[in-house]
Order: sequence, then C-alpha cells, then structure tokens
Amino acid sequence: MSSDAKVLTKGIEETSWIEKIKPHIELIAAGLSGILIAAGWLFDKYDYGVEAIIAYLLAFVIGGFAKAKEGIEATYENKELNVEMLMIFAAVGSAIIGYWTEGAVLIFIFAVSGALETYTMNKSHKEISSLMELQPQEALLITNGYEKRVAVSELIVGDHILIKPGERVPSDGVIMKGQTNIDEAAITGESMPVSKSEQAEVFAGTVNLTGSITVQITKASTDTLFQKIIQLVQSAQSEKSPSQLFIERFEGTYVKVVLLVVISMFFLPYFLLGWSWHESFYRAMILLVVASPCALVASIMPATLSAISNGAKHGILVKGGVHLENLGHLEAIAFDKTGTLTKGKPEVTEVIVKEGLNKEELILKAASIENQSTHPLAQAIVKYTKQTLKQELLQPDSLEDIPGWGVKASINGEQWKIGKAALIGNDEADKFAEGKSKELAGLGNTLVFIEINGVLSAMIAMKDVVREETKHAIEDLKRQNIKTIMLTGDSEKTAHAIAAESHVDEFYAECLPEEKVEQLKQLKQKYKTVAMVGDGINDAPALATASVGIAMGEGTDVALETADIVLMKNDLPKIAEAVRLSQRMNKIIKQNVVFSIAVIMLLICSNFFQLLDLPFGVIGHEGSTILVILNSLRLLK
Repeated sequence: MSSDAKVLTKGIEETSWIEKIKPHIELIAAGLSGILIAAGWLFDKYDYGVEAIIAYLLAFVIGGFAKAKEGIEATYENKELNVEMLMIFAAVGSAIIGYWTEGAVLIFIFAVSGALETYTMNKSHKEISSLMELQPQEALLITNGYEKRVAVSELIVGDHILIKPGERVPSDGVIMKGQTNIDEAAITGESMPVSKSEQAEVFAGTVNLTGSITVQITKASTDTLFQKIIQLVQSAQSEKSPSQLFIERFEGTYVKVVLLVVISMFFLPYFLLGWSWHESFYRAMILLVVASPCALVASIMPATLSAISNGAKHGILVKGGVHLENLGHLEAIAFDKTGTLTKGKPEVTEVIVKEGLNKEELILKAASIENQSTHPLAQAIVKYTKQTLKQELLQPDSLEDIPGWGVKASINGEQWKIGKAALIGNDEADKFAEGKSKELAGLGNTLVFIEINGVLSAMIAMKDVVREETKHAIEDLKRQNIKTIMLTGDSEKTAHAIAAESHVDEFYAECLPEEKVEQLKQLKQKYKTVAMVGDGINDAPALATASVGIAMGEGTDVALETADIVLMKNDLPKIAEAVRLSQRMNKIIKQNVVFSIAVIMLLICSNFFQLLDLPFGVIGHEGSTILVILNSLRLLK
C-alpha cells in the first residue's frame, strides 16, 4: 500500500471513530465531570486545596460546556434568558462563596439530563431513512417497444413502465396491460393481496406478486401516496407537544423572576434594611443557590427513568418521558386492525363439504394443489391441513394458475377448480350450504370455493382472526374510561365484523394512510389526548400524528421507529398496564414538584429573614433533591 493510501485509510478510520462517539459526547462529558467532582472532593478532604479547585474547575468546564453553549446560543437567538443560564449562574455563585462541590454537582446533574435528552432526540429521527429505503430508485421505462432502466425521478406523467413479479411499484399509476396480485400492505395495511387488472390503480411502494404488468404513470414521483406518508411523518415529528410548550413558557418566567430577586438582594437590603454590603452579597449568593432548579430537575428525570425501566422489565419500551407522561392523560385510543387487533395472517375458520364426500380426503387434495402457490390464502389452507391431518401432501398431475381468480388442477384423474365465487359461478356459490356463504362473508370471512369435475363440492372460509387477548385489552381500557376506535383499510363489512368481535366502541373502514391521519386529527380535537396503535408502514403517519404512537413489537421497522412506545411482545393488555404506570409516574412527579417548590420557597423566605446560613441552605437544597429522588425510585417496584 502506498503512503498516500495509508494516510487516506487512516483518515477514514479516524473520521469513523469520531462519528461513532459524536452522538454520545455529552454523556461522556457528564461522566468525566462526575469523576472530576469525586477527585475534587477527595483532594479537598485531604487538604489539597489547589488541586481540589483545579478538579472542580475542570468539572465545571467539561460538564457545563454543552449546556452553557446551548444556553448562550438560545439566549442570543431568542433574546431571553433560560434555565441553562440560571444553572450556570447558580454554579458560579456557589463557587464564589466557596462551595465548589455544590456548584459542580449542579452542573453534573444538568449535564446528565441534557445528554439523555440529546440521545433520545437522535434516536427519534431514523424512521425517514427507513421509509426511503422502500422507495424504488429505478424503473423499466417502455418507449416505442423498447425497455430502458431509468431513475424514478426521471419519470413523467403519461410514461409507461413494466413491473415484473416480485418488484415494487416505483410510482402511482394505472394498469394498461396484464393482471396480477398486489401486496398493498405498505399503503392500506390490508394483509390480503388485491387482484388487479386493466384500469386498476397501483401505488408506489406496493409489491407486484404474480404477473407482469404495464403501468401508465399518473403522478410524479414527488406526489405519490408513498411520498405523502414520508411527508406526514416528517410534519408530525416536527410538532411540539403541549407539555414542551408549557415548559418553555415556564422556563423563561422562572429565570427572570429568580434573577430579578437576586439582583434586588444585592442592593435593596443595603439601602432599605441597613444590611452591610457583605451581608447583602452573601444573602444574594445563598438565594442564587437555593433558588436553582436542581430539585425541580430531579423531580422529573429520576421518576421518568424509573418508570421507563419498570416498563422495559414488563415488555413496554418507552422512547421518552414525555410520551409516558401523555399516556396517563389518554381519553381515546385508535387501533389499526391487521396485525394489531388481529393476527395479521388469514386462518381457516370453517370448512363445509357437500354431503356424501370424504372431508379429510377433499381437504388433503385441496391443500396439495394450493401448496404450489405462495398466496396467503393458499398457504392458510396448507397450514390448516398439515395441523389437522398431519399427512404428506400429494403431487397434482397438472396445474394452471388463473391470475386474480384461482387455480385449475388435475389430481388423481379429477378436474379441480379452487378460487373465488366468480370462478365457480356466483349463483351456485350463493346457494351452497343453504346460503351459509353470505353468513360467513358477513362475519368478515374470505371464501374459497372448490369444484370437482364440474360440481361445486366444498367451501373454505378464512379470516384474519382477532387475537385472543384483544377483548381483554379493550375491556381493560374501557374500565379506565378510555374510548376505543378501530381504523382499517378493510371493507365496511369486514371492519364491522372485527369491531363487533373485538368490542371496540367505534370503527372507520376503507382508510388510506392520509385518511387515518385525518381521523386522528379529528379525534384529537374531540378527545384531546389520543393514542394510535399499529404495526405497518401505512400506520407510520398516524403513529406520528397521535399524541402517543404505540407499535407492536413484531411490526415493521418503520412503525417501530416512528412510534413513541413499543409493545415488545405484541401483548395488547400491556397498553392498560402502561397507562396505569404513567398515571403513577405523573402522581409522583406532582408530589415531587410541589415538595421541591415548597422547600425552595421556605429556604428563600428563611434566607430573606436572615435565619438561614449557607451550610443549612445547602443541606436543605441538596436534602430536598435526595428526597424527591428516593420518592421517584418507588416507581421501580
């Protein structure tokens, strides 16, 4: 390797190392600050005064640099002081009157808080890149009978493209030639592939499963439904929660009041009460220390971390304290159907065989034929047969796929048709089993009919069945006076059946991702704090729009990254458990905040009446902090 190549390689390695630690630099600085505080305390204990001051100064600079920079920049931009600046003033004030340890501890606590906040923020913006990976970069353009690979961004409305089996649709359009089955889970969340033929719409990001199709582009790549999903996630992520806005307003007022009172303490007692300059300065510095929001910060962060740790132990992964806080104020919760309330895969619910035929033999032959297909309905029949009969499947003599309708096959000399009612004949299908087909369809089942040698012989009903724990989870939420709503891309009939079975209060059917977002916005106007539970890519905008987004642990990466809370084991009853945990956390936080403010006010008053010396002020200030932390740790149980 040449010397230039070695230098280049070394530079790349150094850059990579720097990039890896960059997101954690604030946490590393806080850790170093804590070590230096411990060193300063030891030096001070053994009368190494100069060394102790140097250690404390380093702790101030290393631990406080990030927050001081943030505070100064925010003050310059907003033309308003903030809590960051007050913490710095309090720490410097402690040092001025000789209390280096207290000042350094204030810096350390604030540095840890800021590091955790930055880490959480960095983790919350990865879903956009995950969404982008699902957008095809190239398409097969057809021009004058010739095929040419082009970038999707080069496609214009009216272009014709060829989409082969297994490929993702690169842009929204209309099928001009061919028929196929399309997996639209990325858009509608529907688990069943949809049959598409000429003049049917297809959407970017969906998957072409079977036949080759020629599609005419109807929208530019920047205006597709898939791009709207990305834009909706970005928009929702940028919105601030009401709690954030309140904290920002409170922060400015708190800092102004404290600084005005401290400045007043420098002069007014000297002129009005006859205090000496030394006494006025001393009391002002005590005020700056005891009025610092250290106890207030400790009121929230330890309680939040304890609650988050408790949730993690029980399979509830929370990405930030604000989301857990909001969960305790829920008035309504919206659920996606497929993969959330239901299992997400079709299962055989009933098999009806014409009288006189051997049911086991018929099912075995049907599964042997369907085993040649990858369609979810076919695989459901195969799975059911293997679990029920536990026999080896047969090999069909011949097989012909009829895209969008079903299959024709020959097995043991018999001619079979398996598929939709229209393949067999709608009238015959409706009359089969004394109209049982209509009843099953009304309950949300998808029906597959079997014809043997021209005679309608059997019907298999399949459904994306409701999870066993769904009813219990919904009833538990209702007991907490939380309204339950189902949002689904399914038909009205299927949605009605699943809603009745799962016991939700309301449902909205045939919802595309943007319609789910609109429903969430309307629900938020009606109920204020609304959660959304989902597992698919199509749920990402709704998860981001909701006050709290909750994803199923086995869901898509995009849903997991967009959501604020993840149920690690797809356990719906954990939602009610998380709500109770949130309510406990909010109660303890209120206790801590009231107690810490009461102590601060007591210390301020005692200082004003000259009843409080600095050591007792420090004891009261630090003691209140320890007490609120101990109260917060109760959430670990």
